[in-house]
Amino acid sequence: MGFLDIVFYGFVAVVIIQVIFHVFFFSKFAFAKKQKVSQKNIPVSVIICAKNEAENLKAFLPSVIAQYYPDFEIVLINDASKDDTLEVMEHFSKAHRNIKIVNVKSIEAFWGNKKYALTLGIKAATNDYLLFTDADCKPVSKQWIKKMSSHFSNKKSIVLGYGAYAKINKSFLNKLIRFETLVTAINYFSFAKLGMPYMGVGRNLAYTRKEFFNANGFINHIKIRSGDDDLFVNQMATVRNTAVCYTSGSFTKSTPKKTFDAWFKQKRRHVSTAKHYKLKHKVLLALLYASNLLFWILSILLLTTLYKWKIVLALFLTRIILQYTVMGLSSKKLKELDLIFFIPFLEIFLIVMQLTIFINNLVSKPNHWK
Repeated sequence: MGFLDIVFYGFVAVVIIQVIFHVFFFSKFAFAKKQKVSQKNIPVSVIICAKNEAENLKAFLPSVIAQYYPDFEIVLINDASKDDTLEVMEHFSKAHRNIKIVNVKSIEAFWGNKKYALTLGIKAATNDYLLFTDADCKPVSKQWIKKMSSHFSNKKSIVLGYGAYAKINKSFLNKLIRFETLVTAINYFSFAKLGMPYMGVGRNLAYTRKEFFNANGFINHIKIRSGDDDLFVNQMATVRNTAVCYTSGSFTKSTPKKTFDAWFKQKRRHVSTAKHYKLKHKVLLALLYASNLLFWILSILLLTTLYKWKIVLALFLTRIILQYTVMGLSSKKLKELDLIFFIPFLEIFLIVMQLTIFINNLVSKPNHWK
């Protein structure tokens, strides 16, 4: 058996793996029915942890304050900020009685650790239902609290939401950031729909105080700088206690990074937490990434050599059509349809970046929380 024979059979195996992921995993979210929202009016504590976020709080906090919801408080956590973050929080709290401030001073044992600050904020919260977002996030509608909290029930104590990034016209970096965010969301929504929830994003995440204390807070991963969102969900989420929320108006929208270097550093921190996921999740995610990488490498090699090109082209198009179908339906749900045309280019670039990030994280540790 020659080299190209081995490459060909490897390509066939990779395409089969890709088809399995798209048909049995990602289709769970892509073809999911439209969600119905039932008004519950349960008391909710919105928790926002901020470190040097004075300007973002001025810009985005009013959209949280203006939510149409009968019973909610806002817990603002000042995590040892060096700018005017605390003063801005105090300004808002004087005008709105449902705002509570938790001022966290840096201590040596937990310096730069967002989880310590979040723990103090959660303990200070009045209500049993907690909804998390970031200081640079804006709910896309005044129904955000209502729609996220509507998925809580006697059985569902964790709700995974979508945290989008704002669009910037004529910016390739912005498209890449939004594409990576879309792909990540499709992954964790699909896995959750399949009964294997493995992560959520702190820009739009909800869970109960009871779930937090059942986990002993973040104690299992308190020494890991990142992961207050995905590692907590990975530890506690199950098929029974986890719901997903993708109804229109339930999203948050964040300010994206403006430079490639800033985004690269941010992704290094995020990717560094994945090695702490449960083994089954790590295996599946590694298989997904490896099959994506090999799909492009092997297809390009086979098509440029014209080795059994008709079969290779048919397999290539099968995977591409499946991907466009699944991502198209998912993008429509998540209001990201403008990215669909650029899928092949963005996917290849993202695969290369993820490989670069993985290698960099092996060489050196990413920076801590701000």
